[in-house]
Parts: sequence; C-alpha cells; structure tokens
Amino acid sequence: MEKKGWIKIVEAFVAILLITGILLIVLNKGSISKNDNSQEIYENEQGILIEIQLNNSLAEEIFDIGTLPVEWNNFPANVKNKIISETKSYLNCEAKICDVNEVCVLSQGDEKSVYVQSAIFTLDENEPRQLKLFCWKK
Repeated sequence: MEKKGWIKIVEAFVAILLITGILLIVLNKGSISKNDNSQEIYENEQGILIEIQLNNSLAEEIFDIGTLPVEWNNFPANVKNKIISETKSYLNCEAKICDVNEVCVLSQGDEKSVYVQSAIFTLDENEPRQLKLFCWKK
C-alpha cells in the first residue's frame, strides 16, 4: 500500500519537471528570436543603398565631391537626408564614401555591434566609388 503512494508522488514530480522544462525551452526560444533582428537591419541598409543607386541625382552627388574619403559630417546633403529619412527609428546610421581600392571603416571606435552594407557607384569615366552604410541600435 505504501509503495503505490510513493510512486504517485514521484510520477507527479516528474510530470511537473517535464512541463516546467518544456515551458522554459519554449519561452527561451521566443526571447532569442525577438532580440535578433540583424536580418531586418541588413535589409533596411540594402534598401537604402539600392534607392540611392537608382536615383540618378543622388548617385551624381556622390561624384561631385573632390577628395576621398568623405566622412558623415561632410556628406552631400541630399544623400544624407535620404539615408536619415529611410533609416528605421531604432537605428543610428552613418555613411562614408571611399575609393573602391581603399579600406573604408567607421571613424569612431565605440564598442557596439555595427551592421555594414556597401554599394559601388560608377559614373561615365569617373573612378568607381563605394558608399558604405554603418548602422547600430540606439
């Protein structure tokens, strides 16, 4: 008689542990997927770059600048405004225009996850230039 009581207690305990374990796994997977929106950030960056490439007046502004590289604070106004207007509200973005053959990195060295996309621009006989877009979460 006493053995049946202990078996039921152990069965109930194992059932509670099993249900708790499943709930923890499901909740943990949900929180991981909610925090990882890097694909969305890359798609936003790529969309911005494609819009600039397809807009001839914005693309020409990239070549109207004399010396390279061009930092964010000296950026062509219309290109800068396009980047700012198309950037998601939870991101900060900066861009840089560089020669295709040079290393093009963000000048500030803060400790943060930076998402980077780039596009190559060519215009007539001008040397090709790259527009690099750097974004990070606010």
